[in-house]
Amino acid sequence: MDIAIFIAQDNPNRALTFVDELQGKCDALGGAPGIGTSRPELGEGIRMLPHGRYLIFYREAHKDLRIERILHGSRDIGYDDFEAIDPTGG
Repeated sequence: MDIAIFIAQDNPNRALTFVDELQGKCDALGGAPGIGTSRPELGEGIRMLPHGRYLIFYREAHKDLRIERILHGSRDIGYDDFEAIDPTGG
């Protein structure tokens, strides 16, 4: 995980706790996927939930939740950062 490696350069302990926090936030999405903000300009079904300076991007697919990307909020985030959904499910 690139985020953990980056944080660990300055603070290895914080890298571990930050990854745990991200995991917890992603786990919480499984129980309440609608809590994020819809971001249709980034792709079909994309939603976003902030965590500190990072943004968790995800989609609901049937009864599953797919974490698409976790990106720093200062990045110029656009449609090209996300894969298109195959409408056939394949």
